[in-house]
Amino acid sequence: MNETVKGLSEGKVVYTDQDLNVTDLEWRPHPSFAGVFLKHLVKGDSSGGKFSCHLIRIKDGFEIGEHVHEDKIEFINIVGGVGQGELAGKKFICKLGVSIVAPENIKHRIVADNGDVYLLAKFIPALL
Repeated sequence: MNETVKGLSEGKVVYTDQDLNVTDLEWRPHPSFAGVFLKHLVKGDSSGGKFSCHLIRIKDGFEIGEHVHEDKIEFINIVGGVGQGELAGKKFICKLGVSIVAPENIKHRIVADNGDVYLLAKFIPALL
């Protein structure tokens, strides 16, 4: 686990009325993709449904398979590991420093094929 992933996993989310310790959040299994886990850092109920943010772990040998988000824009930062990505048929390497803009209704996927891959995914409007 690199320093960025460690910091995000052990950090906090500061709101105007509370602080949320990320270590208190459970890694929850993704509802559709085996081997993928999420920590919901910002849920839609805390942003009036306008925004959500999720730390995602894709275990080695697994993937977030091809999918779309109807009526949502997703901005993804690769924060740890190295994998393979695809956005609207365009293939690329997912590694620290790469960010992905997935417009609404556009197919995308990320494969962890050389160790775990960590993402910070933000949705507008909120996913949850």
